[in-house]
Amino acid sequence: MPRFSIIVPSHGVAGRLSQALDSVLGQSFGDLQLIPVCDGPGAPAATVAAGYAGRDSRVTPVHSPPSDGLGGARNAGMRAATGTYLLFLDGDDLLLPGALAALDARLTRTGDVDVLYAGHERVPWWEGEPTDPAAPLLAKAPKGVFDPAGLPELTGVQLPAWSAAYRRGFLTERDLTFPDSHFTDLGWGGLVTIAAERIAVLRQAVVRHRLRRQGSRLNLPGPHQHDLLDQVERVLTVAAERGLPAERTGPLFDQLFAVVLKTASRPERLPSGHRAFFRRAARLHRRHRPAGHRPPGGSLGVQHRLLAAGAYSAFRALRGANQVAARSTEALPRPHMLRTRLRYARDLRRPLDPDLVVYCAYWGRGYACNPAAIHAKARELAPHLRSVFLVEAGQEHTLPGDVEYAVIGSRRYWEVLARATYLVNNANFAEGVVKRPGSVHLQTQHGTPLKTMGVDQSAYPVVAAQSGSFAKLLGRVDRWDFNLSSNRHSTRMWERAFPGSYEHLEYGYPRNDVYCTATAEDVARIRRDLGVPEGRTAVLYAPTHRDHHSGFAPGLDLEAFCEAAGEDVVVLLRAHYFYDRGRSRGSERIIDVTAHRSAEDVCLAADALITDYSSIMFDYANLDRPIVVYADDWDVYRETRGVYFDLMAEPPGAVARTPDELAAVFRDGSYAGPEAGALRAAFRERFCEFDDGLAAERVVRRVLLGEPPEAVPPVVPLAERVPAPAAATLVRS
Repeated sequence: MPRFSIIVPSHGVAGRLSQALDSVLGQSFGDLQLIPVCDGPGAPAATVAAGYAGRDSRVTPVHSPPSDGLGGARNAGMRAATGTYLLFLDGDDLLLPGALAALDARLTRTGDVDVLYAGHERVPWWEGEPTDPAAPLLAKAPKGVFDPAGLPELTGVQLPAWSAAYRRGFLTERDLTFPDSHFTDLGWGGLVTIAAERIAVLRQAVVRHRLRRQGSRLNLPGPHQHDLLDQVERVLTVAAERGLPAERTGPLFDQLFAVVLKTASRPERLPSGHRAFFRRAARLHRRHRPAGHRPPGGSLGVQHRLLAAGAYSAFRALRGANQVAARSTEALPRPHMLRTRLRYARDLRRPLDPDLVVYCAYWGRGYACNPAAIHAKARELAPHLRSVFLVEAGQEHTLPGDVEYAVIGSRRYWEVLARATYLVNNANFAEGVVKRPGSVHLQTQHGTPLKTMGVDQSAYPVVAAQSGSFAKLLGRVDRWDFNLSSNRHSTRMWERAFPGSYEHLEYGYPRNDVYCTATAEDVARIRRDLGVPEGRTAVLYAPTHRDHHSGFAPGLDLEAFCEAAGEDVVVLLRAHYFYDRGRSRGSERIIDVTAHRSAEDVCLAADALITDYSSIMFDYANLDRPIVVYADDWDVYRETRGVYFDLMAEPPGAVARTPDELAAVFRDGSYAGPEAGALRAAFRERFCEFDDGLAAERVVRRVLLGEPPEAVPPVVPLAERVPAPAAATLVRS
């Protein structure tokens, strides 16, 4: 029998689940059972949990349908638990280092207790200092084991379920389970406190609770807010049946009604039925108020008295001024010029244009990437829509002649942003752009994440220092309605890197459609346009940006590589777009394509790819052509930027760590051999999941035309796709 069973529900947090599980399995105290609770065998979290179970016998995944909620998931974990003590951990939180050892040491000193309450950290994972809200309460507790009457303020109502360790025998004897309710922690905490006889505290924090940017789901408006009163009534009824003395009932009553009054004072949480909520709360207050109860002081005490009297109108009047002030503090948009600010504010009051779509790619670099591919497909499927591309000043010439545009920062730029119903971007719109009700923001992304992104960068000082405020970043994420993924790996990583309330669209990347639709004639034309000599093997070299470098350094002597690799090899050099300054680095055997606007054209022209850690490898894999990873500084890159998986363990082809190794795999042909092919096949299976040539159509139909999800074209299986032919294949055939 393990000392601890740790139960980890995972619904909606598959992207961060591995971090939670690692925080448990990495504990110095190893006598444990880890129980991830997943939605079902086919759910993303179930795949993650199954991988851990295959590597560690202490992991016991169980399933609970999403309809059973958080309480049902925890109950499913409890039924599978065999540990002496149970702990609960949310799937996007962390068990702090040394937590289990500290809990075990404390329990060894106290002997068996029903509940051991512990501290916890609350912290935004993107930035900010942690706090321990339980610390003031736990500091008042006696040093050893005590009866709940020894500290009646410690009711469990103020502490989440994961801020304690529970003796499994105690829970079984008292038949304690989590209520089926949105407010399951409140009901659980109250009932456990009523039943417990021996409790103790550990003042050390054991869990790091990472605050969601959008706040608690319990604060969302809806009829579920009435569940709160169900739990309050249940707890107070049980307390009365058990004959709890007034000195214990009083603090329990005050803490429960503090939560009730917080909801009652926010009418927006109850768009319908607010008066009914108030009246029922008033009846509960009068029925369960302990004898001799004295309301708290200040404004909260006034609210208690108004609630007890059922004075709904007076209660609303008391809170009305604050509600009006909160609704009127909309931030002013931030265009630079006063006249532009005023015009933008005026345009925000005009109706949205239902047919206007605004596109932007790479902060205005031009007509490129997923936004360009969606724009092209929209012209075909939704010709009634009017499209405007945003472009930075000086780059207007890069746009096709028939594409309408607005220069970033201009009066017209702010006007179309204010009026557009649809906004499509592969990065983010400016800080001052307001998300209007009724507008639809589509975030297309621009690559599959190998390196850490978004708030995950906060753990890496070099990149975090260059990223600005993570809180502001997440404020921009709040504007997203849809977020595009090309594979399930991306979906999970976007979920953790950019936490938000948007809908994931696992439709593939529209820019990659061309890898399934381009013809042999297209490939030959692109090679001619780029200047690739006929009959040569074109190797695309595309290194990524290094956060620890101040400028572009090729990392490889390309002239020497060409000489060593063979006389038929030419290199297409594509530096990261950060280093596109319009200057050519080319020579006779090196063709600089950095300034070429279409990465897709460059990939189609290449017979093979050499990259280090660039996301271009995931896109290029759609072509099913050889990929070589040149990893001369993998360890440094991994430590300074952080990565989501070990590329060296799961590469898309051959791996070289020195220039000699790189040249050798081309000289002997192993870069395109059967071993490299097998690695590429596994890589494609994982990362080319949705890129089937129909991604742009799915996006246009779902987002711009508003068709239901079931109406969009299904994904073509990988085995049935035919990638665009490589030039080398054409020559050989």
